[in-house]
Amino acid sequence: MIFVLLQSIFNIMPEMNRFRHLIRHYPMTLICLAAVWYLSLLINVPETPMNDVPFIDKWTHLVMYGGTCTVMWVEYMRCHDRLIGWKLFLYAWLGPILMSGLLELMQRYCTTNRAGEWLDFAANSTGVTLAAVIGLLMWKMRGKR
Repeated sequence: MIFVLLQSIFNIMPEMNRFRHLIRHYPMTLICLAAVWYLSLLINVPETPMNDVPFIDKWTHLVMYGGTCTVMWVEYMRCHDRLIGWKLFLYAWLGPILMSGLLELMQRYCTTNRAGEWLDFAANSTGVTLAAVIGLLMWKMRGKR
């Protein structure tokens, strides 16, 4: 019985270490992701004079996701000496796009004051892709120094 308890505790420890690693190496990314979730689900967007700007909502989505993923790339470059393509593809491109789709569905079906839109998803995906391009350019410039 004690052996099973100790084994379950030690199986949890790598997950705790992973969480500590994320907090220590990617603090701004985690803050940005929390802000995206908060702004996407809990804030009722007020009317502003900027509402007259065509596609202002889509520009906001593009900047929000592009900024978050650019921060992710900068923190990755700060913590790593080499580029691991599949990890970046998974965590800095595919993950944010899937999260964006999930948030749009949650806005549509789980909130009363927000509406999920396919164009928002497209703007989010464009922001993530632009951040990936910027990140790759920053990585190449970093190598030339």
